Amino acid sequence: MRSFRFVTADVFTRTALEGNQVAVITDARGLSDAEMQAIARETKFSETTFVIPRDHAIERERGVKVRIFTVEEELPFAGHPTLGTAFVLRGPSNAAEIALDLAVGRIPVAFSQRDGAVFGEMTQRDPEFGQLHDPEEVAHVTGLKTADFDPAFPIETVTTGNAFAIVPLRSLAAIRELSLEWRRAAEYLKNTDAIFFYFVTRDTASAAKLRARMIFYGGEDPATGSAAGPAAAWMVKHGIAKSDEQVMIEQGIEARRPSQIFVRANRTDAGIRDVRVGGYVVQVMTGEISL
Repeated sequence: MRSFRFVTADVFTRTALEGNQVAVITDARGLSDAEMQAIARETKFSETTFVIPRDHAIERERGVKVRIFTVEEELPFAGHPTLGTAFVLRGPSNAAEIALDLAVGRIPVAFSQRDGAVFGEMTQRDPEFGQLHDPEEVAHVTGLKTADFDPAFPIETVTTGNAFAIVPLRSLAAIRELSLEWRRAAEYLKNTDAIFFYFVTRDTASAAKLRARMIFYGGEDPATGSAAGPAAAWMVKHGIAKSDEQVMIEQGIEARRPSQIFVRANRTDAGIRDVRVGGYVVQVMTGEISL
């Protein structure tokens, strides 16, 4: 019998049982790839992470090695698992920074005190802007009408590790009523440079700069940090947010797990740089997996 300790956390929230869940296997040495994937299916969270401890000198240089799995596949990068795993690894140490070594490279997460709680902020890879999508084609595969799209801004692929087609909608009503058939959307996406859609609207009825939804093969994601980074770059590029202005993206309302994602990015002569995605984390459960 082998035992593996795990911790679960709710990410992008200050309230337990809200935000997006992640399960962190704190020492995954001895687990095969197949076992990691099976454990991710067992948790049924959007993502489960597996920490692979190494020599401290290597971890100081490269970061702590972490692998990220959805219920279907391993991902090179994901936002809320990065923040949640760094929070768990930090524990009570009061470390100012925890760096993770992910498939996309070294991702640092900085921690600070904000409003009486610990706030974490990751720096993502510099964004790459890709394909501009035809609104009529996107409407056809998403069940939306072309009139639902915000005509002031493009449907554009952006990636900081995972490629998302940012889809701006005109109204809060349009995003609330969104009913996406994933298989149909996936057929379209596989012929593009994006892997998922990220639907956003400036019509938020709150202090948030954007309201967002992300629906994929795992269902509706309550908070998508790997999409929020591209959305931050997209906002700065198109003048929705100012350079280095920290704004909030609200997500997960329709999934009944409200999430608040704080994002910013810089506009430089070389383009959009220094994409940062932050939020709060709440530890919820600890336990052991026995195999």
